[in-house]
Amino acid sequence: MLGCLPACGPAAREPPGQVFHTRSPGLVQGTDAPGDGAAVALVARRTRCGGEAPVLLCSGALIAPDVVLTAAHCLAVFGEAGPYEVFLGPTLLPEPGPGGRFVRVTRAVAHPGYVPATHAWDAALLRLAVPVTDVPPFRLPGGSDAPVAPGDPVRAVGYGDTKDASRPSGQRRQGGLQVTGVTASAFQAGPAPAMTCVGDSGGPVLGGPPGNELLLGLTVSGDVACRTEAVQVRVDALGDFLRPFLEEAPPPAPASPFPLDALCQEACASDADCPSGLLCVSAGDAPARCLLPALQAGTYGGTCSEDAACGDRGVCARLEVDGDDACRCFTPCEATVDPGTPGDGNPGEASGCASGPGGLGVTLAVLLGLLWCVKAPTKPQV
Repeated sequence: MLGCLPACGPAAREPPGQVFHTRSPGLVQGTDAPGDGAAVALVARRTRCGGEAPVLLCSGALIAPDVVLTAAHCLAVFGEAGPYEVFLGPTLLPEPGPGGRFVRVTRAVAHPGYVPATHAWDAALLRLAVPVTDVPPFRLPGGSDAPVAPGDPVRAVGYGDTKDASRPSGQRRQGGLQVTGVTASAFQAGPAPAMTCVGDSGGPVLGGPPGNELLLGLTVSGDVACRTEAVQVRVDALGDFLRPFLEEAPPPAPASPFPLDALCQEACASDADCPSGLLCVSAGDAPARCLLPALQAGTYGGTCSEDAACGDRGVCARLEVDGDDACRCFTPCEATVDPGTPGDGNPGEASGCASGPGGLGVTLAVLLGLLWCVKAPTKPQV
């Protein structure tokens, strides 16, 4: 089967008045989906070069060359301003397969009506840094398309858990379900014979004749065992959310961003001051600096493929998600010196922004720990 939610858990079917709980599963009883190029994986943005495994958060659906639709709960760990990228290709894990590629996410917006406790309006939109021009987006419902109805066969696609040790998550898979119930904003489906699971959240649920399928829904929840029920947000109910984002003009390119080798001397006012891929971040009373998520302030030098090429204090950091110049040697800013206090055994000890690049591992460990906690399936209330 498919995997459902990597950053949340599924919900068991419950009587009216009770809520569904999120899960993070992949497609069970499903098959490979080599032809569904518009089904993507949402991953935490990679920071280091050389062997850093992608962290699968959710699945998603390409609905325009530079727009991906996914579930709002997929942003729970890092928030709307978090570091994300999407992966296009059939194999993400255990390592990206041939033909796969990553695209950086520049903006993420959750539906304003999203209710985490019930998964109402559990949808989010992602803006990509560069448009995907060689993969046709999924077709959105139009006025001439029949709405989803009980009994309809549908097809789910995702990168989630399969409940099969020989078929790990991180593979793009598909499976058939059958609609069992419909409301104004969502629909439920049962196995036919597949079922979504952890990691499939945000993934497309398609319907219609082969060759003319349309995007009917997004996987958002289901039963904890990934056996009996999947819950989807209806895409045809999201028009007021989708339309302004799709019609939004792209932001202007930065006029003259700071040089990569001068970032320790330049205080930024907004992301537009920063080289592509960096964010303007302030910490306490210190001036805002252009930073790569999960790294402290620093400068970037020549291209690299491993930390050994970057000297004693440097690391090989992933400035952009892909490309020949993506990986560059990162060196933290010079350490500041505290004046010290009477009785301090280490006066003048280095502290502040340039204590070294070692903080990256701690930061990622904390973030991944949070992700693990969120990914654990939650039992339904009784």
